Amino acid sequence: MNSQLSWYDRERSSLGQFTTAVSIHSHTSRSRESLGFVERLFSTNFFLRTFLENRNAAAKRQAGITVDLSRAYWTPPLCPRSAFELERNQIERKLGLKSLVSLSDHDSIEAPQLLHVTMSDMPISLEWTVPFRTSKFHLGVHNLPAAQALEWMDSLADCTRSKSEEQVGDLLRALHNQPDVLIVFNHPLWNLYGHPQAEFSQDLDAFLQLNNDAIHAFELNGLRGWRENLRTMELARQWQQVTISGGDRHGCEPNANLNLTNASTFSEWVHEIRVLRHSHILFMPQYNHSLVARCYQTFLDAIREYPGQGDGAPRWDQRTFHPGLDGQVRPLSEIWRRVPPLLDFILNTARFAENSTLLDAVRAIGGRRLAQQDT
Repeated sequence: MNSQLSWYDRERSSLGQFTTAVSIHSHTSRSRESLGFVERLFSTNFFLRTFLENRNAAAKRQAGITVDLSRAYWTPPLCPRSAFELERNQIERKLGLKSLVSLSDHDSIEAPQLLHVTMSDMPISLEWTVPFRTSKFHLGVHNLPAAQALEWMDSLADCTRSKSEEQVGDLLRALHNQPDVLIVFNHPLWNLYGHPQAEFSQDLDAFLQLNNDAIHAFELNGLRGWRENLRTMELARQWQQVTISGGDRHGCEPNANLNLTNASTFSEWVHEIRVLRHSHILFMPQYNHSLVARCYQTFLDAIREYPGQGDGAPRWDQRTFHPGLDGQVRPLSEIWRRVPPLLDFILNTARFAENSTLLDAVRAIGGRRLAQQDT
């Protein structure tokens, strides 16, 4: 096994060894991003919890709706074509290399299927939510056979609903038996649902004990901190796994890491990872910026208006969903007559930072340039 890391800022000359760069794990407007984390985050702070309770009471009085963030979600702003072009352009224009792009929305293959109509080489991929004991893990499942993609999607969705450990193992091995499919453990150390750390660690170890042989690589995530990625490298060594890139883009910043290769097709690159067990990861300059600033920029991307949006949802409240009076989940724009004044004030204040020097200052603080010395 051979996993290598390079940094664009200081090792640009090494690009001449490669013909192609691969971008995987990025999200489109067809990805449902849960807002349940907001409730979990606010519950840990008295003032935030009180704020949420007051907003809940106000919504109940004004519209008769009880806030239910466990069912609420938002969708990223870029339509499938725009998301694909963002990733392709970074590779072809900035690096001067051939591009291979795999979009992987949460539990959906709709975006790559749409693009596959005009681009037959577009991998059909998704980020699969895998239930295991009290935890849930995210696996990137890339390059499903196009002719059977819907059948695979039905099986994966059924497994997520059923929460059967045995079914998870059976499906992973069935996917593993497809020689052109790549299974990546996305951000394996991220405790997404905030379980007690000891409980999460036990679930992770048990999951890998049962299923590591059907997983092809662990992800170094472009939107997770460098220390966590270092720990992921150690986890990969422990389980004799290859590490590969995964940008996890949700906004308008292209993926912060890529894989470099001389493969000419996605299936050839899958063979390189699965069979040859070789991976060369390139971290782009944006990874060195403050993670706080990058996440804040993603938030600004999410609440920005996109008048030319191909999916017909230019405003953020058309891309944010919540149960209505009838219990059916629908866009906020259909539930309220106008944005509540307090929320409108908060969002406008957040937008102000984008047009000031504040965001640039935050980018400069806590950057990860020193992290490069740890490789």
